[in-house]
Amino acid sequence: MSIRFDGRVAIVTGAGNGLGRAHAMGLAKLGAKVVVNDFGGARDGTGGSLSAADKVVEEIRQLGGIAIADGADVSNFEQVTMMVDRATAEWGSVDLMCANAGILRDKSFGKMEPADFAKVLDVHLTGTFNCCKAVWDGMRARNFGRIVLTTSSSGLYGNFGQSNYGAAKTGMIGLMNVLAQEGRKTDIRVNTISPTAATRMTEELLPPDALALLKPESITPAVLYLLSENAPTRTIMGAGAGSFAVIKLLESEGVNFDESEWSPDTIAAHFAEISDMAGARALEGAFQQTQKYVQQAATRLGIKV
Repeated sequence: MSIRFDGRVAIVTGAGNGLGRAHAMGLAKLGAKVVVNDFGGARDGTGGSLSAADKVVEEIRQLGGIAIADGADVSNFEQVTMMVDRATAEWGSVDLMCANAGILRDKSFGKMEPADFAKVLDVHLTGTFNCCKAVWDGMRARNFGRIVLTTSSSGLYGNFGQSNYGAAKTGMIGLMNVLAQEGRKTDIRVNTISPTAATRMTEELLPPDALALLKPESITPAVLYLLSENAPTRTIMGAGAGSFAVIKLLESEGVNFDESEWSPDTIAAHFAEISDMAGARALEGAFQQTQKYVQQAATRLGIKV
């Protein structure tokens, strides 16, 4: 059965350009009613205008879709709540949330001003929290919800000059992990996309030939899948230029030592063994790590726990 979103209501933040626009268009083409949210600011988050969102809404309507524009600043919880309330009043629910909005204020860490660090976290991480929080109760009440957060390779792997952006984007993984657990019993599935695309965020960072391959539309199929009825939950997908991957945080099997050996010299002597990834696996929750360590200690001591 083909994936469709008929009867579903979606909010896509940062949808006036780039990735958000592609996601909003993709959802509308598959039948969703879409709130095209965009604060309309510059790349650094200054300014503000509804013109970009209005343009995308008009594009959707010309294709026969249903959409409204909204200029809520995602870093303002009251504005986000009003946006969700408006969509609910208009169409009865918000079923799908794609938290895509973001800004850049790149500087090397030595030159990073606290205000620039705080503002990027406020838009990306707190803004994503605001979006999830505003739709959470309604999704729980209806026993259905699909949420996609947006991380970045800058956070997952690191990128010079983006300590603020990288920290915010890595925070998405922690948020996803917890929300996916808390949402399971009411069928709220929470996933994360790590996109690489040619947008105004990246246009100055890549050569023209690379940018030509990295169309925002090449990311959208993964986002639509993660928002679909049969989506997984607690999954990170990487996407770019038509390539799609699953990203996991892995932990080595590790080594357990007797208390008499608890010293930095022991760690140094056995670091190769400790860091051996041959038996590495992705853990499904914080307590699973605790259980693993306790079981290793108990096995070494020959006791049952």
